[in-house]
Amino acid sequence: MLIAEASLENGFDVIIGYGELGDIDPAYLEDKGFKTFFVPMDRGGTNLIEEFKTLYFLWKLIRKVQPDILHLVTIKPYLYGGIIARLLHVPCVVSAVAGLGSLFVQDKIWAKLLRHILYPIYKFSFNHPNQRVIVQNQEDARSLLNWEVLNFKKICLVRGSGVNLKNFTRFDEPKSVPTVCFAARLLRDKGVYEFVSAARQIKNKGLKARFILAGEIDLKNPSGLNFEEVKKLKEEGLVEILDYQKDIPSLYADSHIICLPSYREGLPKSLAEAAAASRPIVTTDVPGCRDTIIPNKSGLLVPVKNSKKLANALQWLIENQEERIKMGRIGRELAEKEFSIEKIVLEHLNIYQLLLKNR
Repeated sequence: MLIAEASLENGFDVIIGYGELGDIDPAYLEDKGFKTFFVPMDRGGTNLIEEFKTLYFLWKLIRKVQPDILHLVTIKPYLYGGIIARLLHVPCVVSAVAGLGSLFVQDKIWAKLLRHILYPIYKFSFNHPNQRVIVQNQEDARSLLNWEVLNFKKICLVRGSGVNLKNFTRFDEPKSVPTVCFAARLLRDKGVYEFVSAARQIKNKGLKARFILAGEIDLKNPSGLNFEEVKKLKEEGLVEILDYQKDIPSLYADSHIICLPSYREGLPKSLAEAAAASRPIVTTDVPGCRDTIIPNKSGLLVPVKNSKKLANALQWLIENQEERIKMGRIGRELAEKEFSIEKIVLEHLNIYQLLLKNR
């Protein structure tokens, strides 16, 4: 949103085509000076008729608007939009890869088959003559290069979507029982069950700690927990389950440790925000997650899908307040250097100007 606002302030006419806006009202965007168009798109859908409907609406919108720059965010837009941009000869294309998702996490037969099917689509979508592909970590860039769907000259590394550091001002730890917070969608691939298992191990040792899962159910994601699974977790009582939280600065200010044992990410905003909040991080040693910390200085890395090592790392931070606080301070310094929204916005504007120069 801040990138769109900065583009508007820098003289661009900004048109937003959306399928989901969360809790943002399109009228609010119109009042700010954006033009908006709804595009029917189900990010988790596989119905071919509905997918062709999405393609048709995108085609109509792009042909009507005739953009100088087409900025495509998330998988379906950058695949479908990338195809249409080439066919309609859009002058400049930005494709933002915010993590490669479960398609690259899974090593099952269905995932391998799907990667094989999607290969020509990725290759076509990522080979516009005047295009930049934004990735949030080096491993995602290498995956796409090794897959041979992308020329390395197109890659731009931008570390996340940016954090408004001014929103994070309460740095002192709360004087309460150590609280470990997991803030993300309730997905198996985010490490929900490893988090719950770690909470169980720590509580079985008699340590006093509070564990919070703050996130919404996402039934459109193949690894999403369903309502019955979430109900069982609530009944077990090892963790407190909150709904989606808008006020992340307050949530983190009331916490002592932030944890995300995910299987793979682009660059998780929840951890960039944890650094901005001056909170130590425990996360997995996987692409994206490890890019949000300075290992053993602003946080701790643990092996993926290893609840025992996760519990040990959390226990160490629970028992060592001075180290927690020190790590949090180093994390804030990292956030100021790498994750500020001003830095991310400037990098996007520079990409736009480069493409316009080359058209």
